Amino acid sequence: MRVLVTGAAGQLGADLCRLLDDRMTEPDSPVRAWAGLTRAELDITDPARVRAVLRDQARPAKVQGGLVVVNTAAWTDVDGAEADEAGAYAVNATGPGHLAAACAEVDATLVHVSTDYVFDGKAAKPYEIDDETGPAGAYGRTKLAGEQAVRALLPASSYIVRTAWVYGETGRNFVKTMARLARERGAVSVVDDQTGSPTWSADLAAALIDLAAAASARSARVPPGVYHYTNAGETTWYGFARQIMIELGLDPAIVSPTTTDAFPRPAARPAYSVLSARSWLDARLPAPRPWEDALQAAFVAAGAALCG
Repeated sequence: MRVLVTGAAGQLGADLCRLLDDRMTEPDSPVRAWAGLTRAELDITDPARVRAVLRDQARPAKVQGGLVVVNTAAWTDVDGAEADEAGAYAVNATGPGHLAAACAEVDATLVHVSTDYVFDGKAAKPYEIDDETGPAGAYGRTKLAGEQAVRALLPASSYIVRTAWVYGETGRNFVKTMARLARERGAVSVVDDQTGSPTWSADLAAALIDLAAAASARSARVPPGVYHYTNAGETTWYGFARQIMIELGLDPAIVSPTTTDAFPRPAARPAYSVLSARSWLDARLPAPRPWEDALQAAFVAAGAALCG
């Protein structure tokens, strides 16, 4: 297969590009070729540009096992979306719609990354893929609209993967923030009333490649639709922060618990963001490892970057 990654300069996109390069060297790899395009190279809100790029990518893909587009381009500024929902909608909803329409024209498969924010965050057990959605803010609304556009325009060959609490080597994230605050302040307060599943972007990238390979093979066991992928297990931001301190070689006691109300933000944060992996496992895709193991592996692989 030939893989096209949108948003290649972002946290997840950068990891995808690194892993695709590695997969190219593996014996019997399904990855025959790949390309990663940044926003400057492919603005997904520009329909003419999207169509032109996908036509160009589809030509060599005919002899490379087909084209799979993995869309990691997104407006991820949750608070900023409250102030500019139209801007977020253009990237998170209209853009994926352009990709889906262009994929339909060239017979390509689309893997689109979405978020736990499409749910209301009021659950008491992990969200299944068919649980009722109900975003509490602009970011979640725009991401849900993106899901709906993709499924409406490309129902037979689109895969939506919801994830949560992603951190990695590239860009800003919670792990880097905790490392910086520990260095600058020596102590930090973190909310203990929001629960989710920390997810290493490299693990998510590998999972998306596995899904793309299965989708490209038109495997009957991986039907198009919605999937959930995070690292396994759950914790609070407070619990996550304590584990980060352990990986940094610091005393986790420097982290103290606090509440969401103590840190008011423009956008509401889900109190519960745990996503069920049932659909992923039912498709016999590789099971995600525990979040604690992934965090440890992340520090081994990219500790210098994570420590900032």
